[in-house]
Amino acid sequence: MEVEVEAAAAEREATNSVICQLADPEGNPLGAALYLPENASPKELNQVVNKLLSNEEKLPYAFYISDEELVVQLGSYLEKNKVSVEKVLTIVYQPQAVFRIRPVTRCSATIAGHTEAVLSVAFSPDGRQLASGSGDTTVRLWDLNTQTPLFTCQGHRNWVLSVAWSPDGKHLVSGSKAGELICWDLQTGKPLGNPLTGHKKWITGISWEPVHLSAPCRRFVSASKDGDARIWDVITRKCLICLTGHTLAITCVKWGGDGVIYTGSQDCTIKVWETTQGKLIRELKGHGHWVNSLALSTEYVLRSGAFDHTNKHFASPEEMKKVALERYNKMRGNAPERLVSGSDDFTMFLWEPAVSKHPKTRMTGHQQLVNHVYFSPDGQWIASASFDKSVKLWNGTTGKFVAAFRGHVGPVYQISWSADSRLLLSGSKDSTLKVWDIRTKKLKQDLPGHADEVFAVDWSPDGEKVASGGKDRVLKLWMG
Repeated sequence: MEVEVEAAAAEREATNSVICQLADPEGNPLGAALYLPENASPKELNQVVNKLLSNEEKLPYAFYISDEELVVQLGSYLEKNKVSVEKVLTIVYQPQAVFRIRPVTRCSATIAGHTEAVLSVAFSPDGRQLASGSGDTTVRLWDLNTQTPLFTCQGHRNWVLSVAWSPDGKHLVSGSKAGELICWDLQTGKPLGNPLTGHKKWITGISWEPVHLSAPCRRFVSASKDGDARIWDVITRKCLICLTGHTLAITCVKWGGDGVIYTGSQDCTIKVWETTQGKLIRELKGHGHWVNSLALSTEYVLRSGAFDHTNKHFASPEEMKKVALERYNKMRGNAPERLVSGSDDFTMFLWEPAVSKHPKTRMTGHQQLVNHVYFSPDGQWIASASFDKSVKLWNGTTGKFVAAFRGHVGPVYQISWSADSRLLLSGSKDSTLKVWDIRTKKLKQDLPGHADEVFAVDWSPDGEKVASGGKDRVLKLWMG
């Protein structure tokens, strides 16, 4: 009897097929629904998608059914998840990075130098230089080849809260608790002229105009506790426009790929501004408490501009602008730029500000305030860090909850993605960094070593290294 049953099952497997509809992450169907054999695996699906998209060079794809990655044959998946074969099965295909980033596993250098806490760290867009800002009022530039300090940049009167590289890699600006901004000469480590003054309270964020919109980079925007955001020209060293309208402190600012500026505030709103006259275009309302963090789906390409993992050099700003625009358009596809906001009300919202002033989704699950939100470089995922000690993962298109990463024993302050979107890094009050594997949804690497709270983490855009800094005053570099 058993033999017959097995034979029948084998026969069903040989002949059975499932009616499937392939779709992109936005939900747009790829061709008509088609019958796929139950023994089709991601390998066969890859061939189908490459063929349907007429890709000359075959690209790698991952496949998802209801937000869960398909890693087995279709039939096994259906059986395990008890999915009916009567209905059309939607399979979402998502392009994967053609390169792989090695997970960081060890601390390659512990560099002393700052005499107070390290409050901010940022790699240059090409990944070759690193800047850190500290409570000792200095910015330090580090030589990553020798892993030693290059310059100690002095000029601020108070804690350095924010550092930001222009996406063409030519400029570095920092903002302090006293409200002034300084542009640094990267060749000498000296300030370029006097500090830029105008803000009445401390600087909460700095964001540069994307290089695909304007090259060489000249304009950046600063946000302040005083409720204003200001657009500056790094060459003329003047404030071009003051964006006023928030009734309380601005906590975060992003210059979007479409050319608009987004500001998030303690007045619970997010405002969208155009940048030629500084007019308010849109107001995004919904949060019940302070907005703490904003992230754009295109952020990785906005930050890295024309630079990618191949270390190409560019002959002119025009060439850089052209390559950056190609990268931006490719990353964005036909979808609108998405924005995610994290708040003190424990929730997040996903927005498509170019389409609507209403949120696409409200994202709930954190039990404490949301401190930092960040899209993966490919826009497929959103990660959030919270004072509830967890890091959560969400679908970057729909905002649906995917997984919670638990392991930190203190509030999580900052997160950063690997360039291939496969790994996520978090830094916490518990003095550790942790690397999470997005595919397995598990802890990949625990990185202890700091003697106290880790305030700032950054994964270099080329994926080669991680920097971290915090209360113990040392800068640590981590490698694969």
